[in-house]
Amino acid sequence: MSLMIAIESPRQDGVIRLLEMSDAYAESLYPAESNHMLDLSSLEKPEVTFWVARIEGDIVGCCALVGAGDGIAEIKRMFVDPAARGQSVARKLMETVEATAIEKRFDAIRLETGIYQPEAIGLYKKFGYIEIPAFGSYLPDPLSLFMEKRLNQA
Repeated sequence: MSLMIAIESPRQDGVIRLLEMSDAYAESLYPAESNHMLDLSSLEKPEVTFWVARIEGDIVGCCALVGAGDGIAEIKRMFVDPAARGQSVARKLMETVEATAIEKRFDAIRLETGIYQPEAIGLYKKFGYIEIPAFGSYLPDPLSLFMEKRLNQA
């Protein structure tokens, strides 16, 4: 298996397919007011770094890191095709995101995920993310879990 992760445009068929799968999954678990997805045009903004994961050339995962302009970045649109799960795609995406955040000298990475996504929560906890109160423009939501990892700058 050849897993490659690279910064790419989100505006390509394979990524759009993943984003649609991610949207459908979130919509099956949560009401609209509890879904906080970035749309395609938001993923193309200058403050966003967007990665695509490929196995043997096929798009199998994606993730975005959004700079908030205050030393904090947020993980958005992390998703792995269910057919590619169990192949370390999410772990490699997280490693890539964190390395970039450190390189860009962010103080912390934050994220919002849903309480009905134990695999995602487990991944984030494994990477050292801890629960925090709602941040930024998020409102407290009993269906959302807000997490943060402080980055050690040398």
